[in-house]
Amino acid sequence: MSRPRTEPQAPSQARLDLTPEPLAALKLTVRRVVSVGDEVLDPILVSLLAGGHVLIEGVPGTGKTLLSRTLARCLDLGFRRIQFTSDLMPSDVVGSTVWRVSEERFEFVPGPLFSNIVLADEINRTSARTLSCMLEAMEERSVTVDGTTHALSSPFLILATRNGIEFHGTFPIPEAALDRFLARVELGYPDAEAERALYRGDSTELMLSQVEPVLGADELLALMEQLPRVQLSDAVARYAHRVVEATRSHPEVSYGISPRAAISWIQAARGMAMIQGRGHVLPDDLKTIGRAVLGHRVFLASGGDARDLVTELLRSTPVEL
Repeated sequence: MSRPRTEPQAPSQARLDLTPEPLAALKLTVRRVVSVGDEVLDPILVSLLAGGHVLIEGVPGTGKTLLSRTLARCLDLGFRRIQFTSDLMPSDVVGSTVWRVSEERFEFVPGPLFSNIVLADEINRTSARTLSCMLEAMEERSVTVDGTTHALSSPFLILATRNGIEFHGTFPIPEAALDRFLARVELGYPDAEAERALYRGDSTELMLSQVEPVLGADELLALMEQLPRVQLSDAVARYAHRVVEATRSHPEVSYGISPRAAISWIQAARGMAMIQGRGHVLPDDLKTIGRAVLGHRVFLASGGDARDLVTELLRSTPVEL
């Protein structure tokens, strides 16, 4: 007896439960404390959803620490800050094993990396050894100390800062290290109204203390689990590949987008679709997040910043649906 034939069903938005309200509420709550635009906040939220990390650049005093603390509070997640210096050791970051005399045993004491959201402040001020230790932890989501592997927290997000103005006592970040960051954003000055509020003495600490969590860790993890199910059509994949090929063949580019970077871009675009409440990726999602995800992964022959070139290629590459 033959079974009735059933047609395959495409994943629906209802089954994915991609309602934009929680993420929209998260963005609104963050902006009640710190003035930040979509060009900064969206890549950070996308990195959270995709399990990536973010490099934040900008002049001192523009609110990078406040933004990190606010995000952690809105998500009811643990927060730690690491001030990177030239004498910082790997054990200061990941932790170390100590001997407990009273108990006559060794015990692992976790470092500040064992938190949900970690602000790695001025990572270009530390040695290559310490930086490599942190980057390995970002990639593996675990650390190994004295032969024992310890899993990091979940969710886990590194928000690393780099001061692009002061270069005394700093070290260049290798290209391979930059590739560990899903997104690179620049935090500029606040808008006029927000800055005038600071002049009037409005307390950001008071506003932060009044913030109620919008999402919990379990809810965020549930959203993260849905990201791989956001659909990518062949037509959109072809557009992405054309952009990737354009970076590799451009006469001003020494090294274009790698396959790994392209996959990161696709994952970020899935996160953008989730923010919009869609279960499928549009070319606009790739364009919106492309500058933040691809700009630090394209290397010009002149050694300059490739973000403007990436923006132009995203705009000029045809979309053939």
